[in-house]
Amino acid sequence: MRQHTLWRRRGTLVLVLLCLLLTGCSSALLDPKGQVGIEQRSLILTSFGLMLIVVIPVIAMTILFGWRYRRSNSVAKYLPDWAHSNWIEAAVWTVPCLIIAVLAFLTWQTSHSLDPHKPLESNTATMEIQAVALDWKWLFIYPEQGIASVNELAFPVDTPVRFRVSSGSVMNAFFIPHLGSQIYAMAGMDNDVHLVADKVGTYPGRSTNYSGAGFSGMTFEAHVTTPAEFDEWVAGVRASSEILTYPEGYSELAKPSEYHPVEYFSAVSPELYESILLSFGGHGASGDVGHGEHGGHREAPGDALHESHSEVNELESASSAHHQAAIGHVTNQHASEDRAMSGYPTSVEAGG
Repeated sequence: MRQHTLWRRRGTLVLVLLCLLLTGCSSALLDPKGQVGIEQRSLILTSFGLMLIVVIPVIAMTILFGWRYRRSNSVAKYLPDWAHSNWIEAAVWTVPCLIIAVLAFLTWQTSHSLDPHKPLESNTATMEIQAVALDWKWLFIYPEQGIASVNELAFPVDTPVRFRVSSGSVMNAFFIPHLGSQIYAMAGMDNDVHLVADKVGTYPGRSTNYSGAGFSGMTFEAHVTTPAEFDEWVAGVRASSEILTYPEGYSELAKPSEYHPVEYFSAVSPELYESILLSFGGHGASGDVGHGEHGGHREAPGDALHESHSEVNELESASSAHHQAAIGHVTNQHASEDRAMSGYPTSVEAGG
């Protein structure tokens, strides 16, 4: 009996310590710093509240029944032949059906209103940042400013940002928890997500899709600044002595590295993001994409796509002509055989 009491006290102490440890935890999803994050928090809390309509009564009744019908309670009424109640049947079916109906409506509504590809309404012009997931780091390209950075991101407060997201390697996921939606980054695919921050600060970002040995260090910081501070950040990046060329510089940067330091590039090759996309489009090795025969002229991605479509059309035309010729040959052969069997001349014009 004494040992039982001792274990009970130890269990109570462990439970109290765990509760104290949990008080130091924080949730970025429940502490949003932008319009998208706020709407998603509202959706999470609403869904959680609806589910508690079932969970709380079940927990309460489990404890109540266990206490009321314990062995030492001889007053509790025992009904061994009881099997059905219309009221209980109505409750256990109606309440869950209503909850599912409300959740279905919320799902349909928020699937449209929180669509990550949907531009955000704002009086401020949308800014574009191109994010490329590499092993194991993030490359951010600013096409309007002509600069790039590694593992550091900056943009002005209250400015909608369209992130174009892709991968130079395996599948990853781009996510800034305080700002909202995550989006997958896949090689050769141009995905996008629209986000906005309404408070100045530094918010952690990361990949949320495991991608190998250096995955734990594939993090970055998103600096939300005032417009003036953003201009200063851009000026600081432009002061860097490094430039990012394609394919030489990009191929070197794309090599696997763990816990890669923050790096700035004062200039980048034109259409760098599009070149990375095209490197997975079947035009040869990534180092050959976007270059002429001698490597001296860099073709625009649109020209490369046009040439690709022309080649496909030529192949389809040749294949169609060959197919028609084959059909004509077979038809003429059958006609010759039929005429020979019926006693007619077997003169057949070439090509049918």
